[in-house]
Amino acid sequence: LVAQVYKIVPPILLETGKVKNPWPNVDAHSGVLLQYYGMKEMNYYTVLFGVSRALGVLASLVWDRALGLPIERPKSLSTDLLMKAAKAA
Repeated sequence: LVAQVYKIVPPILLETGKVKNPWPNVDAHSGVLLQYYGMKEMNYYTVLFGVSRALGVLASLVWDRALGLPIERPKSLSTDLLMKAAKAA
């Protein structure tokens, strides 16, 4: 079903001219799985996605504290730095 969504939906969305990125996001996959397992209330899909994301972050935080790892602070990269790195590759 998900493969069919990827095959059929993008051309239809492009025809409208209102969509910049016609490709289905993670909701295409999770929606099919939730329907399969009997979750029919679509209003809860976003909630389930957010809760699962939060639990994953929390689990990572617990392991980091348990192992005494430092707080992670991802680097912020400027567009200029990214362009230089791409040209160097």
